[in-house]
Amino acid sequence: MKISVIGCGYLGAVHAVAMASLGHNVVGIDSNLAKISSLSSGQPTILEPGFEGLLREGLDSGRLAFSADPEAAGGARVHFIGVGTPQKPDSHAADLAFLDDAVDSLLPRLHEGDVVVGKSTVPVGTAAALEPRIRRAGACLVWNPEFLREGSAVRDTLEPDRLVYGLSCEEADARAGRDALDECYAALIAAGVPRLTMDFATAELVKVAANSFLATKISFINAMSQACDATGADVALLARALGFDERIGHRFLRAGIGFGGGCLPKDIRALRARAEELDLHEAFEFLAEVERINDGQRARTVEVLEGLTGGLEGRRVAVLGATFKPDTDDIRSSPALKMASALVERGARVTIADPAASAEAVAAEVEGAAFFADVEAAVAGAEAVLLCTEWEQYVRLDPARIGELVSERVVVDGRNALDPDAWKRAGWTYRGVGKR
Repeated sequence: MKISVIGCGYLGAVHAVAMASLGHNVVGIDSNLAKISSLSSGQPTILEPGFEGLLREGLDSGRLAFSADPEAAGGARVHFIGVGTPQKPDSHAADLAFLDDAVDSLLPRLHEGDVVVGKSTVPVGTAAALEPRIRRAGACLVWNPEFLREGSAVRDTLEPDRLVYGLSCEEADARAGRDALDECYAALIAAGVPRLTMDFATAELVKVAANSFLATKISFINAMSQACDATGADVALLARALGFDERIGHRFLRAGIGFGGGCLPKDIRALRARAEELDLHEAFEFLAEVERINDGQRARTVEVLEGLTGGLEGRRVAVLGATFKPDTDDIRSSPALKMASALVERGARVTIADPAASAEAVAAEVEGAAFFADVEAAVAGAEAVLLCTEWEQYVRLDPARIGELVSERVVVDGRNALDPDAWKRAGWTYRGVGKR
């Protein structure tokens, strides 16, 4: 099948290479000329395990191409739209400008029988508003939300937990959209991936509901970490005990300095904004508390560091991690960089280490901090070390070796990822989140 993917950012680029790996002929379209040039030459524009290999495999096979010309979408039967929907600068609502531009550029290239597939995360009601324009062009619309996680996006696309199809209430359009996606995802469906069909509104809500639930679960265990700090309990043991309850599960029950990234923070805000428009403010006010707890974790961690060091003014603090999670180069809404900024504001001399983030991107987010790709350079002379992103190489650091480089052996484990006993045996004062 010939497919176009409109938008070659994180979502679109991954989807394009994944569809090509399934045997489809794919063209990725984006207005960013530098991005298109890099992708066309086989140079990855994102750090994602497995992405570079599939990119080059697709290009070499001739099944994958990239273009900055919207005309390249002509002749494709299925058109995936995977553009960003960031938060508006003046409100919590989602900004749909990129989506509107993508639809505007696509409409003149549509042919009778084409299928337009929305993958972007949007406020409920968006698909219903777009459908009349798509139908007038002779095409039909499906909403097919993505559930990929950065750091495992390729695997999540090719081995998803489920496929969600939001279909038109018009029977003929629903059938055409379903059949087209079934052909796109034939290999996944044959492998047993559940396929769920539903209306537009439900499909739109699935994505934001999932992210809001995960954010709530994270903030719940972080609230419990505060109770553990106050009582001397251990939040890691508490979470382990909770996780054995099959109704709860172990995942997303690790206390720490909170969530970040390009999805969870903006999605819970966008859901709150849409709830306001639907006169559902009270029902969704709890999400404001979820965010307050999330932000509060970082403030509490700064206070812990201040107590351990006797004051942060002039203290050298090494922050390990800049990306919002391991195995990505994405620093959007990074808790690590928010922590670093808070420490700089308190007068600390901050160094930041990260194996994937760029020095330029970090400098744009945190003024007054020094950046190092090498962790040993970052910790040299430090009076405290703060783990903010649980990169495997940081989790496996030798505390004795790091102890030789610092001036004071104080470590705050902002992800509860280190081995407390190992660090204590090496002479470190260790403090986790909700555990000691």
